[in-house]
Amino acid sequence: MPALYVMIPAALLLVGVAVYIFFWAVDSGQYDDLDSPAHSILFDDQDPRHQAAVKSEPAEADDQEPPPRA
Repeated sequence: MPALYVMIPAALLLVGVAVYIFFWAVDSGQYDDLDSPAHSILFDDQDPRHQAAVKSEPAEADDQEPPPRA
């Protein structure tokens, strides 16, 4: 029984801290836009300066069509 005198106030303090952190996060804008980050990973940015996947091809390869994009 004496343990309850310690555990109940500790649990209430823990709940109070969790509620305070939640309201702080809401007020600071953590939950303003939940959809854009999830959708932005689906779309590639078209950066013309990005050259990581570009390989130099031999001169006779210019006559061939590029493969279709999926």
